Amino acid sequence: MAGKVMTKSQLLTLLAEKFEVTKATVAGFLDTLAATAVSETKKNGQFVIPGIGKAVKSNRKARMGRNPQTGAAIKIPAKIVVKFRVAKAFKDAVVPPKK
Repeated sequence: MAGKVMTKSQLLTLLAEKFEVTKATVAGFLDTLAATAVSETKKNGQFVIPGIGKAVKSNRKARMGRNPQTGAAIKIPAKIVVKFRVAKAFKDAVVPPKK
């Protein structure tokens, strides 16, 4: 189903050529974007990249689970997780909705 995945180096080359800047400039931008996404999600609970989606910090409740080896019931503690919600426009462009 999926072909080869674009590598970071290929992405840097593509963006550098598209915007006529150096790869170092593009790498700096991507690193800053990633660092900003982490700090904003940590601080505000979410970070939006318009047209792509948003990272959302969410609380997961404690629940009961099973040890797959023994089948014994175990308690899984509550924890904070990060989820990524894809933007509707992005989703519709990749997988057109059925009519």
